[in-house]
Amino acid sequence: MSAKPRWVPLESNPEVMTKYIHKIGVPEMWRFVDVLGLDDDLLGMIPKPVAALIVLFPKGDKIKSAEEEMCAKIEKEGQQVSDGVYFMKQTIGNACGTIGVLHAVLNNQNEADFKLAGILSEFAEKTKGMDGAERGAHLEGDVGICEAHSTSAQEGQTQAPPAEESVKPHFIALVHKDGSLYELDGCKPFPVNHGQTNIDSFLKDAAGVCKKIMALDPSELNFNIMALTGGEPLF
Repeated sequence: MSAKPRWVPLESNPEVMTKYIHKIGVPEMWRFVDVLGLDDDLLGMIPKPVAALIVLFPKGDKIKSAEEEMCAKIEKEGQQVSDGVYFMKQTIGNACGTIGVLHAVLNNQNEADFKLAGILSEFAEKTKGMDGAERGAHLEGDVGICEAHSTSAQEGQTQAPPAEESVKPHFIALVHKDGSLYELDGCKPFPVNHGQTNIDSFLKDAAGVCKKIMALDPSELNFNIMALTGGEPLF
């Protein structure tokens, strides 16, 4: 069996991530900004509209155990998942940053202000009929996204660890699709439906999901959250 490919991990940095998504074909009006806190006043500082949240947090034993229990419960009881949700599995080591970005943007590709181009448009077209595992495997051979990821991984404020090193922090995406809020994690077997939401309440509802994840291990303080926004800066 061949070894799983590995990439250099991305830094959770809004400027780096914004440059990255523009490079692969997301319209210039969209960018990432830091979410400075989850109370209403700090959420109110984020320009609207917000298309997705990208969350970075260490997956320690407590969080892993809680997530395994949650997935087992969903497998037993079932859940509603819209056919419109774009989900892909992570088959590349340390690629969770790119998987999170792809989940964030490809679940908004049909919105009026989200017309994709270039590398990302081609990837979306080639993978639209695939299941999550097939999409993950296809990413392994996508030279354009691989090269864009590699370039962006070297542009952070801290020195990037080598590809051979497994990093503990993990990226996931939270998106609004067809009236529901979904957690998209390429290391989970499926999308997780966190209940109803809409374009107006999405940010607050997604913040609530972030709080639930944080509560799984209160001793873990290293959470970083970015919002994908298409609004003008408020300050």
